[in-house]
Amino acid sequence: MMGSGKSTIGRLLAARTGWPFYDNDELLEQATGLSARNLLATLGERAMRAAEADALLLGLNQPAPCIVGSAGGTIEDPELRRRLREAASVVWLRANPATTAVRAAGADHRPWLGADAEAWLDATAARRSPLYRSVSNLTVDTDIQTADEAAAFICDRLSLPSRA
Repeated sequence: MMGSGKSTIGRLLAARTGWPFYDNDELLEQATGLSARNLLATLGERAMRAAEADALLLGLNQPAPCIVGSAGGTIEDPELRRRLREAASVVWLRANPATTAVRAAGADHRPWLGADAEAWLDATAARRSPLYRSVSNLTVDTDIQTADEAAAFICDRLSLPSRA
């Protein structure tokens, strides 16, 4: 989910392992010239979801090893879930909606966050949690540890090389 720490922890993992990090938001903007929020506003949800899917597939097609941050909504596509299961070790960065609402507040590039961001995040997390669970090899609760602790935990649990 947005605000769970994908970009922050992805960058920390890249620094620890020396592997490249491909952030969904950056891949999406490079491909379309627009943020997810602007893409949604100008071209609609279907175009934004297609661009997010393309960004994930671009990340999954990078030479391994690498770290790829995926848009939270890509989990709703059965084909993308299949690709994730087949192509990657998947880490679900889980945080409660109150935490993600605070972290995501003020980020102009994020769609969906209107007046009641926490309610939207709560309903969306409830719908997506079983899907995240279905593809993840490791679940990390990012609202009970720092980003550095989460990155160290991931490196340890997945036996990733660490330069830190």
